[in-house]
Amino acid sequence: MIITGGFNVYCAEVEAGIMALPQVQECAIIGVPDDTWGEAVKAIVVLKDNECLSEEETVAHCKAKLGGVKSPKSVEFRQEIPKTPAGKIDRKELRKPYWEKVDRSVH
Repeated sequence: MIITGGFNVYCAEVEAGIMALPQVQECAIIGVPDDTWGEAVKAIVVLKDNECLSEEETVAHCKAKLGGVKSPKSVEFRQEIPKTPAGKIDRKELRKPYWEKVDRSVH
């Protein structure tokens, strides 16, 4: 769960919204530090082969389906998403580069 501006945002809900896009193969949602809101919603997206999608299209789709609070503030496109040995999304690994220079792992 991500707490942004006092609102609870559930990763699975945002991921389901992004997965509704036909170009998306896989996605993960994480919270990243934000000076104003504490945490900001960030999407990590893997596209299907030979597909293209912009950050703006992804955010607009989420705003229409989920509203502004739950929509990602940024989208990063990758070739793959790291997994744990159990095959689940490794959110700790995804969050690490964004939180390493911050004293606390939540704002």
